[in-house]
Amino acid sequence: MPIVAQSTETTDWVSRFADEVIEESERRAPGKPVVVASGLSPSGPIHLGNLREVMTPHLVADEIRRRGYQVRHLISWDDYDRYRKVPKGITGVDDTWEEHIGKPLTSVPAPKGSSHPNWAEHFKAAMIESLAELGVEFDGISQTAQYTSGVYRDRILHAMKHRGDIDAILAQYRTKPKAAAKKQQQKPVDEAELEAAEGSGAASEDDGSSGVAGYFPYKPYCGNCEKDLTTVTSYDDDTTELAYTCTACGFSETVRLSEFNRGKLVWKVDWPMRWAYEGVVFEPSGVDHSSPGSSFQVGGQIVGIFGGQQPIGPMYAFVGISGMAKMSSSRGGVPTPADALKIMEPQILRWLYARRRPNQSFKIAFDQEIQRLYDEWDKLAAKVADGSALPADVAAYTRAIGTAAGELPKTPRPLPYRTLASVADITAGHQDQALRILSELDPANPLGSLDEARPRYDRAEAWINTQVPADQRTIVRDEPDVELLKSLDEQAQQSLRLLLDGLAGNWSLDGLTHLVYGVPKVQAGFSADATPKELPPEIKTAQRSFFALLYHLLVGRDTGPRLPTLLLAVGQERVRALLGE
Repeated sequence: MPIVAQSTETTDWVSRFADEVIEESERRAPGKPVVVASGLSPSGPIHLGNLREVMTPHLVADEIRRRGYQVRHLISWDDYDRYRKVPKGITGVDDTWEEHIGKPLTSVPAPKGSSHPNWAEHFKAAMIESLAELGVEFDGISQTAQYTSGVYRDRILHAMKHRGDIDAILAQYRTKPKAAAKKQQQKPVDEAELEAAEGSGAASEDDGSSGVAGYFPYKPYCGNCEKDLTTVTSYDDDTTELAYTCTACGFSETVRLSEFNRGKLVWKVDWPMRWAYEGVVFEPSGVDHSSPGSSFQVGGQIVGIFGGQQPIGPMYAFVGISGMAKMSSSRGGVPTPADALKIMEPQILRWLYARRRPNQSFKIAFDQEIQRLYDEWDKLAAKVADGSALPADVAAYTRAIGTAAGELPKTPRPLPYRTLASVADITAGHQDQALRILSELDPANPLGSLDEARPRYDRAEAWINTQVPADQRTIVRDEPDVELLKSLDEQAQQSLRLLLDGLAGNWSLDGLTHLVYGVPKVQAGFSADATPKELPPEIKTAQRSFFALLYHLLVGRDTGPRLPTLLLAVGQERVRALLGE
């Protein structure tokens, strides 16, 4: 047995699955590398919901590697699937793309302007780049390459020989009402598998061709138009001669299946065939696969025909986006891992998937919630550092910051994300100004270069520039609001004087925080150091009124970035001018 090394030594969900997978792998294939798998269809942008299909086995595989075992994480690119629908929101796609529906994804031209050879490679490339940034180690398998090179030929012939057995298994589920089957689905599946994966009603695409000639679990792509709108009309087991006609263009031909590589097994047969071929021990599946007749359920019976066993693995819940309920990769316009990595560091994105059990749904924030998320992450990092974090939280943190191969690149000086976002907002891309402000956050340990705050600063700047509406951006006044200053009563004027008198001696993030919260306390006769428990409730009301006054005088709005950060950003001289000194 391998020596346990670099394990997180905990009992979080990842470790528990790793225990099961190692035991099952030793039972099925002792001494061989552990095989876990994911499947992705590059029918459009591969979104953050699809990422859970990868991150769940990745985290388990990585834990197994930490223990010293050899692991293969396979990602099957389902690029030989049919092009089902023209996605919305894809640059350059118009009505002319309808003519490619029914062709393999690798036979569809890439979106206009792409440097990639076809549709599938265009969308695969973006995901591969994101996975590299996330530290995901995997072996990619193109199903186009597998099918067209003849790798699966013997298994295709085997499936055709045992088509009666396959048909008998599938027949157990064909009598279920389609409406009931659809109602049991708990989330939308990828459009590229809408009928084929989940039995939503197109029998010819789901189970295979059934007609007067019998049932066939194989579908050829047309030799004339390349589409899969074909019907097998006859097949001879002895000669492997297969005849088909195309309903799209009328083409027909007879081929010898033992020499033919332009077609594929239907989805509910293809998936279990691959489990057996690759020896997959662990593969998660979406909650939609829990319904009777789903591809995972049926595959568990069909895999035995190929001499294999169904993988173990959890049903995973789907991932949402703040303000967006559902995601479907072929519909376009949904956030991808690349989109998330523009506004958050890889460690944070890994943490979101590591800290929740697969059956727990969660949302990824593209709105203001991302600031709270980063605050939570920084608090966790501090607790891990001082030894006060709970074991499961330590495990999730450890899995987020790196893999068995080592830690991911990180920000040397991880300043608060909300502070960096405020600075990026106020400075509007002026890096010298941003460095000046950030250097004043902690005068005793000033920032020497923006590189010390990168890549976190870049992510915060990207969030401001891409996710914050223009009307919510911060624009500092050019001139004092003379009318407002003249209208202030004696108490408001006194509050400004207390603030101005304390600026020079408190010009740091902590100092200004203490100052702006302390002014209303002092005005009410309390110490600036008084805690909330020592203060009457009306102090909070006075603080809110004071803050609103400062925001109006500085940026002309009721709210804005945190006041200490805003004051540092504006600069002491300009603050004094805008507050009427």
